Amino acid sequence: MFQYAVKRLLTIVPVLLGVSIIVFSFIHIIPGDPAVVMLGERATPQRVAEVRVQLGLDKPLYTQYLIYAGKVLRGDFGASILRGDPVLWDLVRRFPATVELACSAILIAVSIGVPMGIVSAVWRNSAFDGASRLVALTGVSMPIFWLGLMLAWFFGVVLGWFPTGFRLGTDVTLRTITHFTILDSLLTENWAALRSGLRHLVLPALALSTIPMAVIARMTRASLLEVLSQDYIRTAEAKGLPQRSVVLQHAMRNALLPVMTVTGLQIGRLLAGAILTETIFSWPGIGLWIYESIQARDYPIVQGATLFIATIFVTVNLITDVLYAVVDPRIRYD
Repeated sequence: MFQYAVKRLLTIVPVLLGVSIIVFSFIHIIPGDPAVVMLGERATPQRVAEVRVQLGLDKPLYTQYLIYAGKVLRGDFGASILRGDPVLWDLVRRFPATVELACSAILIAVSIGVPMGIVSAVWRNSAFDGASRLVALTGVSMPIFWLGLMLAWFFGVVLGWFPTGFRLGTDVTLRTITHFTILDSLLTENWAALRSGLRHLVLPALALSTIPMAVIARMTRASLLEVLSQDYIRTAEAKGLPQRSVVLQHAMRNALLPVMTVTGLQIGRLLAGAILTETIFSWPGIGLWIYESIQARDYPIVQGATLFIATIFVTVNLITDVLYAVVDPRIRYD
């Protein structure tokens, strides 16, 4: 297993190298002088010169890349053009909000999607199967910005059950330890902040979970139907084993392999920052941060956040591959 994990780890090196080149090239494909474009109306000759020196734009292209790669390897993603804050510091401060939202969304998606797919496969072509497939198709097709706005309007404005923005209410204070609202509330035993954090998390997590839930439900159904048609399943049924035992103990272990793959991809996508969801609900995570930085033309933030997101996505895929081998030992010997 260790050799398999090391081999898979080595495969991400060229991927990250390619991503770093693409991210580095991003600033050079902007028409005109990148420093002037970034500064916009603030582009005085002195400020333009400062930004060119800050970004290394006054050096040859290959030298710029080597300097950029060296800084990234040291954990230096640059600094914000507008505020001057280190990009890495903002990443550390904002990433927990995205992790909290993404984990809540994937928990909802798996908790609903997997059972829905199992029941649809076991009782295929039933009324429940038809309804679940309709729900899954609707979930995949539903525009996330429309669903988020409808959830905020109905449950937040009309019914007033949940807040429609931010991570905590304005009447709640919380001492920051880890930047995870729920975890900090538990560590400090601030139950008012815990209740407020959970209530603020409901609507954005529901909106963000719809597409992963639909994908997981459809994949679970398709994978389980394929496994249930295998000879060893018919043998288990012929031995008189209960249907529950056949499905959960014999079929699900093999059926979960492709489900794990799509779940890992969905986790990577959610951790990459759900820009629309975070923007609609004013959730202070990476997605909203990138959106605001693009509007402000603060491209060092966009560069640093993009490279960080790519690293997270590749890492999640690596973990998924390793878990794949844990579930099915045959894979590590291929």
